[in-house]
Amino acid sequence: MSAMEAEPSAKPVEELAATANDRLKRSFGTWLWGSMIAATVVHFSAFAFWPQLSAADISFKQTELESVTLPPDIEIPPPPKAIARPATPVIASTNVDEDITIAPTTFEENPVENLPPPPAEKAQDLSAAPTFTPYTVAPSILNRDQVQRVLQQEYPPLLRDAGIGGTVKVNFFIDETGKVIKRLIDKSSGHKDLDDAALKVAAVMRFSPALNRDKKVPVWVAFPITFVVH
Repeated sequence: MSAMEAEPSAKPVEELAATANDRLKRSFGTWLWGSMIAATVVHFSAFAFWPQLSAADISFKQTELESVTLPPDIEIPPPPKAIARPATPVIASTNVDEDITIAPTTFEENPVENLPPPPAEKAQDLSAAPTFTPYTVAPSILNRDQVQRVLQQEYPPLLRDAGIGGTVKVNFFIDETGKVIKRLIDKSSGHKDLDDAALKVAAVMRFSPALNRDKKVPVWVAFPITFVVH
């Protein structure tokens, strides 16, 4: 009795399974075409609403080539000719008289009375131009205060007000007593007015005589005269 009851209950389950399978098979075509249509719509929508793309301009211009004129070929001169080697010295065959002798140089053969006089010393004018004069004690300025006052008085006003100064190197020729015999500009300051003023200052300068050991000597000396705005 229980077996009979089990059979009727199993049959509806098989029919139910078969029916779901059949329904899946029958709906396969619908799902397939629906998916195809949906994919088509999505693709067309993507193409329709996708922003339009454009290619960038990557073209370039090529400059025209210019021909360059080449310099002319440099002609290399040929190497100099080889210097001829000096000839080998040859001893000449000359007969030399063996009796040739040097004249005697004794005082007996050449007495002092017959000797020529020594050359006369020419007097040299030291004051003609600046030259080297030996001395051991240089001359010194004796009136520095007076020179300083004249330096301020002779300073050109235009250059002093403009703040322009300079140094003038003056050569002095001083004799044995310390007296200035000649004044010459050795190096200019670059301004003629300052050079002229320096010569005026040099005219009042007094010196002590120079000494060469213990002897007073004339000398050429150079002293700078400087104009400075204080």
